Amino acid sequence: MFEPLAPRALVAHAAPMPDPEVRERPVRRHFTAEYKRRIVEEANAAEPGAVGALLRREGLYSSHLVEWRRLYRAGALSGLARPRGRPAPNPLASENERLRATIDRLEARLVRAEKVIAVQGNVSALLRELSLGSADPKDGR
Repeated sequence: MFEPLAPRALVAHAAPMPDPEVRERPVRRHFTAEYKRRIVEEANAAEPGAVGALLRREGLYSSHLVEWRRLYRAGALSGLARPRGRPAPNPLASENERLRATIDRLEARLVRAEKVIAVQGNVSALLRELSLGSADPKDGR
């Protein structure tokens, strides 16, 4: 009575369904500087109504384009390739801190050594005094 719209052989060869599961943690997209430059130049050359089609085709948000245009004007490809996050620490600054800590530690050791030398000098003078005093026959002890 009713005929199927498509033969069964064609339905069996259809593309498999994508996995409907949502990832536990989303994956952040990363865009190269060359890709950003190409999109900005393509958007700048596009007709006023074609920018939206470009963004939909590429799967981008308008905020991407706004930010990339700002970076493009600031320094073209070098501005688009700027690294994200905290800048890397200066290796000379860490070396400087390490050397300052070493200097502080060595200065503290020097102060202790000078105190020990002073005490040893005082003990030596006291012993000399005592030895001279016991060798003196006028002492009467």
